[in-house]
Amino acid sequence: MTTLSRFTLLASALAAGTMLTACTEQPAETKTTAAPQSAAVQNELTLTEVNPRLGEYIKTLASDEFQGRAPATKGEELTVAYLEDNFRRIGLKPIDADSYKQPVSLVQIDPVQVSAMTLTGDKLPAQFNYRDDMTAWTTQVTEQVDVVDSEMVFVGYGIVAPEYNWNDYEGLDVKGKTVVMFVNDPGFATQDPALFNGNAMTYYGRWTYKFEEAARQGAAMALIIHETDAASYGWGVVAHGSPIKFDLINENKNMDRAKVEGWVTTESAEKLFANIGTDLATMHKKALQKDFAPIPLNAKASVSVKNNLRELTSSNVVGYIEGSKYPDEYVLYMAHWDHLGMDFSNPNNKVFNGAQDNASGTGGLLALAEYFTQQTQPERSVVFVAVTAEERGLLGSAWYAANPVFPLEKTVVGINMDVMNVYGPMKDMVIVGLGNNNAEDILIKYTKQQGRYAVREHNPQAGIAYRSDHFNLSKKGVPILYAKGGNDHFEHGEEWGKAQRAEYNKCCYHKVGDEWNDNWDLRGAQQDLFLFYQVGNELANSRSWPNWNEGNEFRALRDASAAARKE
Repeated sequence: MTTLSRFTLLASALAAGTMLTACTEQPAETKTTAAPQSAAVQNELTLTEVNPRLGEYIKTLASDEFQGRAPATKGEELTVAYLEDNFRRIGLKPIDADSYKQPVSLVQIDPVQVSAMTLTGDKLPAQFNYRDDMTAWTTQVTEQVDVVDSEMVFVGYGIVAPEYNWNDYEGLDVKGKTVVMFVNDPGFATQDPALFNGNAMTYYGRWTYKFEEAARQGAAMALIIHETDAASYGWGVVAHGSPIKFDLINENKNMDRAKVEGWVTTESAEKLFANIGTDLATMHKKALQKDFAPIPLNAKASVSVKNNLRELTSSNVVGYIEGSKYPDEYVLYMAHWDHLGMDFSNPNNKVFNGAQDNASGTGGLLALAEYFTQQTQPERSVVFVAVTAEERGLLGSAWYAANPVFPLEKTVVGINMDVMNVYGPMKDMVIVGLGNNNAEDILIKYTKQQGRYAVREHNPQAGIAYRSDHFNLSKKGVPILYAKGGNDHFEHGEEWGKAQRAEYNKCCYHKVGDEWNDNWDLRGAQQDLFLFYQVGNELANSRSWPNWNEGNEFRALRDASAAARKE
């Protein structure tokens, strides 16, 4: 493909003529003030194509031939080969001789039998039934686990957060015990912006964190109380989906995790609390008190889980442009290539094509990589990572974070692309977790130059910032950007844009209807790719090291590796 000279000149002019601007966190759906721009410049940016092959990449990856791109299937073989061929064609450097593959070791854990949870307590029922009253599983890679007569204790929100001066486990030894806790965090519960992050969920509110902390504390079983508003989804999502779990294979086979993880319904929690003469509302109040101390529930629980295990090998696909002056410093772009595979029970349409989720992001990764290779060699290295098994629990990115090809302490920023805009140019740019780190300032600067404005995701209480691949880099301290075009269409307006998103969620998200559409308007995706290019290009040609903002839960992790980034 020939270089798009008009676009190159425009990008160079913008990069040379602007300065980094500061930004304060915006509330949900609040617009930032766009810098004045001439209609000609706005139109130029709106209609510019970073790479006219974007549609070709998406269409190919989403085709029936690729069989839904499930890990460890024929679909993976085709997908990985396609990505490698294109990485090689456009001139990215491989990571191992001539290979771009980073092998990822996975295990499929299929709970073939989960017992009811038997209980002992003066005022308790004999048992909580699986899927009706509770759900349970194990991430330990073993054929069976048993928790027998484990003492139950309520630990509030199950949070240890030094930066918020919060420790629900203080003074408590839970080794061998069952901990019971609320989902989300105290900020959501109170809607107090001065407590944690107010309505916006922090990492400490995520159910995954709560299980991780329970394991660090030595609990035998960890149970989260389900409440629809706090979780942002209903009981059916928790208990009535596929029980099959996927995880990474590691040396200790996850024996450092709690034996059993799970949820209980609100009704079950009320019964546990009634056993000690109280109720859910009272326990909510207690959990928010400064002097909260864990509360024994005067009950014991038992449950067993039997598994079938299957070990799998998949691949991340990694290529890079080596930096001219600082090759050991890295700007990283990421998208997940996998989707849900095939539904052989469907007589009409068997393929989960995953066109928007996430052939669009993977196609965007290819398009952006190709564009970068046509520009002047950057001073820092620029890395492109297509990760596997996102749909299985963000596992490919977790593997990369645990086994980084390039040092994470020398990774400048991570930019994640997941479900790109296919509905045309949008005035708004949604920055998930807006206000978390100062890399956002660069993105907002260029967003304004497009005559657009930045907004936070409309439901920060749902914790979307912790539910895509970038999160695994966040947990290692790497500042990340996860952004995408929003709903406010340049021509049709915001309500039209919202209607398109709602229709996609209804007809297509994680369904076989997520297919390529010849009528998609990819100008919006091209718009966003240009912004991602500008951010990465600026950082790849600077000495800046973005960081998490003061008070963010990942700031200490980044600061701890600061010595590795000294000149």
